[in-house]
Amino acid sequence: MTMRTPLLSSLLAFGLLLPPAGAQAQFSACLAELKASAVAQGIRAQTFERTMAGVEADPKVLEAMDIQPEFKTPIWDYLAGLVDQDKIKDGLARLKTYAAPLAAAESKYGVDRHAILAVWGVETDYGNNFGKWPLPQSLSTISCSQSKRRDYFRGELMSLLKIVDRGDLDPQVLKGSWAGAFGHTQFMPTTYLKLAVDGDGDGRRDLVGSIPDALHSTANYLAKGGWVTGDVWGYEVKLPNSNAGPSGRTDRRAVSFWSERGIKKIDGTALTGTKPAGLLLPAGAQGPAFLVFKNYDAIFSYNGADSYALAISILSDHLRGKSGIQTPWPTDDLGLSRAERKELQSLLIARGFEIGAVDGAIGNRTREAIALVQGQAGLEPDGHAGQKILRVLRQGN
Repeated sequence: MTMRTPLLSSLLAFGLLLPPAGAQAQFSACLAELKASAVAQGIRAQTFERTMAGVEADPKVLEAMDIQPEFKTPIWDYLAGLVDQDKIKDGLARLKTYAAPLAAAESKYGVDRHAILAVWGVETDYGNNFGKWPLPQSLSTISCSQSKRRDYFRGELMSLLKIVDRGDLDPQVLKGSWAGAFGHTQFMPTTYLKLAVDGDGDGRRDLVGSIPDALHSTANYLAKGGWVTGDVWGYEVKLPNSNAGPSGRTDRRAVSFWSERGIKKIDGTALTGTKPAGLLLPAGAQGPAFLVFKNYDAIFSYNGADSYALAISILSDHLRGKSGIQTPWPTDDLGLSRAERKELQSLLIARGFEIGAVDGAIGNRTREAIALVQGQAGLEPDGHAGQKILRVLRQGN
């Protein structure tokens, strides 16, 4: 059986293993088809031409589709990088700096300001990282590929063109995730058209240049997702050793149902809440457990992954002044904070490894270097950036 690398599979999916001239001709033909579709939907031809000027297919976008950390990264690694002391400290500072627009959004939409702020923190590190992908390029690449989700992304490309056509945003500022999410709180274009709002009163909806617009739009999103004003997202609980009941976000039972099974809050007190709750076990019965309510669903609707929703929920608790997760994760190799990831990279560079910039992003070259050091230290050479390899590097072994 022939093994295919993710990049090879992506190239095959797009047809980019054709000679360069053939691949470009294929892409150009697809763009012509997309232009006709855009014009048929009322988008001006000049808008399409201005937005798509110089755009070429990028196979790395298709490769990125296969690497989605919220679904593939162990949850303790995922949370370690998204909910760390730097993120909490920066969030508390922004809680003061943007007190007025946060209070206004909370008042208008009934969504807790800490949850709004936590979405901003998880999505773009409070505006420090919008994403590197030019959206016309990434969305057109997928739209012209053989991906099963091609039609979905064609819809997102058309929505993006409508945003530009209406004059809300200039194509030059449209950079974001490989999938097309953009702005301070990373709205997809279709979501932008439906739920983005004007939070600063200037008559435009600008999630890129206006923080009030982004905060109000996020509050509107969560409100439309079913946010219940005054309720909590959930809380950590302690399970009895005999627990063998149902679990899962969508398997909702009365709080009394969980109490009768010996489940208590993590501090040993009785469960609270009047609405049905689900028992979330993101790492199995041996790891942290949570009762989650309707507001957790509203957060979940933003991205559709429990690790993502839990990151926002736990960060929002920290911003409220609450403590973090108390139960240890079931691993002997916990994840690294962003500061620890940068330290790890610096230590690898000091050993002579050429891994690129010290940015806290664990890429292929960093993982390859980690695997070599792991092998030398007698550890499994899996390339995992965890506490074990950091200790080895710190000790100079």
